[in-house]
Amino acid sequence: MGTVTIGVSIAVPEPHGSELQELRAGFGDAAARCIPTHVTLLPPTEVESADLPAIDAHLVAVAAAGRPFPMRLAGTGTFRPLSPVVYVKVVEGAEACSRLQRQVRDPSGPVARELQFPYHPHVTVAHGIDDAAMDRAYEELADYAAEWPCTGFALYEQGADGVWRKLREFPFGSAVVPPQAAARAENATLPTL
Repeated sequence: MGTVTIGVSIAVPEPHGSELQELRAGFGDAAARCIPTHVTLLPPTEVESADLPAIDAHLVAVAAAGRPFPMRLAGTGTFRPLSPVVYVKVVEGAEACSRLQRQVRDPSGPVARELQFPYHPHVTVAHGIDDAAMDRAYEELADYAAEWPCTGFALYEQGADGVWRKLREFPFGSAVVPPQAAARAENATLPTL
């Protein structure tokens, strides 16, 4: 079946998501149009296509146990010089994001993996561009602020064209039946009494 590259993240809702994506593109970040604005829970991870149903079921369980929480972004930060990234800070909801990403990457689950750097929830607004543009992003978004209630997360897949596309949303507090399981249930024969 092959492999696919997936990621799990909290989408930054509208109008904030499009606004930050446009700003990122304006700073010269070529990846801006390929990546929906988000807070990462599972970074790009290559998995076997055959493992997607188990991953889906795992994410359903994580979401079912979760509860909505407030998210607030404010100001900027950077990972330079370790990594060429400027980001908007998650100033409320960071602890909940940290807990979620640990649950998603649970060592006993289907997407257990080590991280290259310690987890730090953020919204990337510039990555891998020249220093002057990175400095501009850092300064221009220093007063940026947005807030919303986080009600779930989503699974994304990176296409061959490099574009990340949402496969499915996972709302908190509801055990959503995976589409494959729903189809099997519909086609199941009920026993006769």
